[in-house]
Amino acid sequence: MNRKKQIKINRDFCKSPFGENREPSDQQKRLPQPPLCKPPLSPERIPLSRDFEAVITQRDFYTILRQRTSQRFYKDAPMRLDQLSFLLWATQGVKSIRGNHYATLRTVPSGGARHPFETYLAVRLVEGLAPGVYHYLPLEHALEPVGPLENPEEQIVAAMDGQKWTGGCAVAFFYSFVPYRAEWRYDVSAHRVALLDAGHVVQNLYLACEAIGCGTCAVAAIDQKEADSLCRLDGEEEFTVYAAPVGLSDPEKNAQGNGRMYAQTILESNAIKPLEK
Repeated sequence: MNRKKQIKINRDFCKSPFGENREPSDQQKRLPQPPLCKPPLSPERIPLSRDFEAVITQRDFYTILRQRTSQRFYKDAPMRLDQLSFLLWATQGVKSIRGNHYATLRTVPSGGARHPFETYLAVRLVEGLAPGVYHYLPLEHALEPVGPLENPEEQIVAAMDGQKWTGGCAVAFFYSFVPYRAEWRYDVSAHRVALLDAGHVVQNLYLACEAIGCGTCAVAAIDQKEADSLCRLDGEEEFTVYAAPVGLSDPEKNAQGNGRMYAQTILESNAIKPLEK
């Protein structure tokens, strides 16, 4: 497929399909609804606190919005487990369940209340957690271990398509998409809606980080195979769509790191096409 044709396909994908005639969805066919969340993978649980009073350091919403920025460089110090608990609740926490397990109402909006995402964590420096991959269980507000990480920094960088700055985070959030959870209701229109919803999730992560003295920078440039392998996903019925390294905020370190990174980017750009004088 040539480049122009692919661009046309991608642009059409971004347009709303809801005014078109569509085949009935599986929900309209009255087929069984998929589970609201992925079933737990193990019996082991790490319970998380719901007491966030001591966690939040900034409560003024205007200040949070004004100060929010992408942060790529962090303190080389561990996050507390209660800080991580707040970030998980703020991004995928369940507030209530509607009907006979028809839908969850969460801290983020989702088309049709489908919430077709799962949250995985690649933990490097979090108090009370061994380095490894964990899966968030939103209905229980708990974590379950998925597997160890022998070299978290290198494995996080590999999953983030070689972006070296990501390896300095305390924990990397990986958001997977479970397609049928959305397709059951929206059929072929599900995927555009789901990607919009992914933005809602990660924006909450940004704001929640700012409220507790942490920082994050959303990453779209993931290595699909590495990220799916890290989270133990099959890559078809569930696969990674978004990622975000998180760490304790260090504004000075972040400014210096960004300066070096931008300078290198300019050098690389000039090597390809010199700037006009």
